[in-house]
Amino acid sequence: MEVTTKKDWKTLAQSIIDGYQITEDEALAIVQAKDEEVLEIMNAAYMIRHHYFGNKVKLNMIINTKSGLCAEDCGYCSQSIVSDAPIEKYGWLSKEEIVAGAQESIRRKAGTYCIVASGRRPTDREIDHVVEAVQEISQTTDLKICCCLGFLNEEHAKKLSAAGVHRYNHNINTSKANYENVCSTHTYEDRVDTVETAKDAGMSPCSGAIFGMGETDLEAVQVATTLRQLDTDSIPCNFLNPIEGTPLEGQKQLNPRKCLKLLAMMRFVNPTKEIRMSGGREVNFRSLQALGLFAANSIFVGDYLTTAGQEPTADWGMIEDLGFEIEQCAL
Repeated sequence: MEVTTKKDWKTLAQSIIDGYQITEDEALAIVQAKDEEVLEIMNAAYMIRHHYFGNKVKLNMIINTKSGLCAEDCGYCSQSIVSDAPIEKYGWLSKEEIVAGAQESIRRKAGTYCIVASGRRPTDREIDHVVEAVQEISQTTDLKICCCLGFLNEEHAKKLSAAGVHRYNHNINTSKANYENVCSTHTYEDRVDTVETAKDAGMSPCSGAIFGMGETDLEAVQVATTLRQLDTDSIPCNFLNPIEGTPLEGQKQLNPRKCLKLLAMMRFVNPTKEIRMSGGREVNFRSLQALGLFAANSIFVGDYLTTAGQEPTADWGMIEDLGFEIEQCAL
């Protein structure tokens, strides 16, 4: 199928609902469409989103359980060894603090609680620390628990899964071709291996992208198709917030219309998956944030790792104004 005119977007969306798998060229056409086509593209993306998820929006909350002190040189990250960003740095939070964060997640109406720690990979002791917290949270709430702790070996993955970790996040971030421009202390293949290790241990795989890191439009599409091949259940779509003091602090290749097209492309390529409008949405989508939920069915509520998000009440209001509904968890 060749997309040549604006009226084809809805036709393409319906074909995907009927079982068609979009091609790389068709996905690229979405990203490179004229700005005046954005509303029609978002309308078509909403057809797919609504078919699989209705008007439900999943909320997720992050707790940064260990900040900074990371020996990796990821160019986008304020916590990396090459960053001069003035962030708070601290070792692991206590088990009690991690458990208390779960209750805050519920207060923010989030159904998924994301336990995140900086660093290359967790030690045996750190895994045991997380396991203890997860077991207590699982006994007292119905929250789904996601962990993002770096690279995993098979033993650690199995421990987390057995403890009740529902999902493991490890983003591939960018295309294989662009990866060496972003990080040199580990490889693209290292990240893919961790996604597979988490999946093999029985955890739901979560992996996504950071758009705006110098990738070409085609490379952005390749990230989406790789995530389709990996069969990731949840796809966080981050949009580079070029933090001062990081190697990518001056990077500026995104605008709100481009962000919407990238998000819609991800929905067309991965129609049945949870797609999350994630880090950088406030600074990149700006006044068009609400439109992103016509493609995405999930967001983070509250702050990110070292950068501030908008107030939870603003997210709740945005969802309500759209006529959408928060998918909540029970106590």
